[in-house]
Formats: sequence, structure tokens, C-alpha cells
Amino acid sequence: MIKIKTTEELARMRVSCGMAASVRDAVAKAIKPGVTTLELDDYARELIDKFGAKSAFYGYRGFPGYICVSVNDEVVHGIPGKRVVRIGDILSVDFGVQYDGFIGDTATTVMVGVTDPEVIRLIDVTERALMAAIDQAVEGNRLSDISHAVESVAVAAGVGIVRDFVGHGIGRKMHEEPQIPNFGRPGRGPRLRAGMTFALEPMLNVGTEEVEIMPDGWTVLTKDRRPSAHFEHTVAVGVERAEILTVAENA
Repeated sequence: MIKIKTTEELARMRVSCGMAASVRDAVAKAIKPGVTTLELDDYARELIDKFGAKSAFYGYRGFPGYICVSVNDEVVHGIPGKRVVRIGDILSVDFGVQYDGFIGDTATTVMVGVTDPEVIRLIDVTERALMAAIDQAVEGNRLSDISHAVESVAVAAGVGIVRDFVGHGIGRKMHEEPQIPNFGRPGRGPRLRAGMTFALEPMLNVGTEEVEIMPDGWTVLTKDRRPSAHFEHTVAVGVERAEILTVAENA
């Protein structure tokens, strides 16, 4: 069953999501050549602690980082470590903040001196796909209208759609019903109602849609080792338009 949040619950979610957005933006600004992914993780931990919040990722099913940092051909769930950021890299930073009983989940992909037009285009397409999905999170639409919106943007651009990982409901738990694939025919699934809250997160690849999980049990790579991008917002379904909850002004 898809949970519908009350006015009070949405207000509390705005706070946790605002914190997540603030940390996301700060970590994104800290990404530069020479920094390690573990240093980014430490920075995120410090920021989360200052809010008096908790990382929703640290310890989740045994995950060892406060954030996921995925570099270049890593799609999602990259473990922070000694890897040094270099010119030409792209980094997706994905994480959740838990505060006052609710979770905010967000992700962004940052380019570090990237000049490859193919990669620049991938980043643009992935972000546009997320915004197209958000535009469909309106009362009266069907759940698959969100999925189809991502697919439409990706197919038009000729990029690969990761099918093994999906968006999801969110609230008191990181993963609530429903699952929200980034592909599918429109007009199917449950009808959307105001107050439903979703984490929408297209993951698109320059090449194949196929992925594989590394021996660490977490890091997901594109099978052809070509770049991947990931953007995510937590949103609330609205009567006329969706509300993006993961904006820093909510913190």
C-alpha cells in the first residue's frame, strides 16, 4: 500500500529533506581534483552531525559509508575510500538524512573539469529525465506515467536506462512502496494522490543498460565500463504540481 502523508508528516519531511539537500550541495562544492572520496564522506558526516541528524545510509544493510560516491563507470553504491578525484571525472553523490522520524533521499552528479561532449550530454539528459519524471507526479496520473517520462527522455537521447535499480516510496523508511522503474508504458499502476512521497532517481548510461555488482557486494558498474549519471529528488505528489522536498531552503 502506498502511504499518504498527513500535513504534519509532510512538514517534518521537508525538514529532513532540506537537510539532505544542504549536505548534497555542500559536498558537491567540495568535489575537486586531489580530494579523496573518503574525505567527502567525512565532510558529509560532519555536516549531518551539525544538524543533529543521522545518515540513513551508514550501517544500512551493512553499508560502510555515510554517503555513496560513485565515480565515472560506477552507477550507484560506490563505497568511499582512498580514490583520488581527478580532472575529467564525474562523481555521483547519493545519500539520505534521517531526522525526526523521516528520511530525505537525494543524489547529484558532478563533473570535474569534464570536456568530453558525450559525458556532458549524459549529465544534461539525466537531469532532464528527472525533471520530466517530477512533472508527472501529479494527482490523477498513474504511477507508470513517471516511469514513462524518464524512458521517453532517455530513448530520445539514445542513452542506456539502468533497469536493475529503481526509484521508490519514502517516508519513515528509506524504501516504502511502490517501486518506480525508469521505464514502462504510461497509464498503468496505481492512481497518484496528493501526499504520496517518492524518491525519483533516473540512472542513465552513455552505453549499455547492463550493469554488474563488484565483489565488495555494493559498487555497481556499467558492464561496458562507460560513464553513468544519477540524479535524485524526494518529491511529494501535488494536486496541480509536485513539490520537490529536497531543496536546501527547507533545512
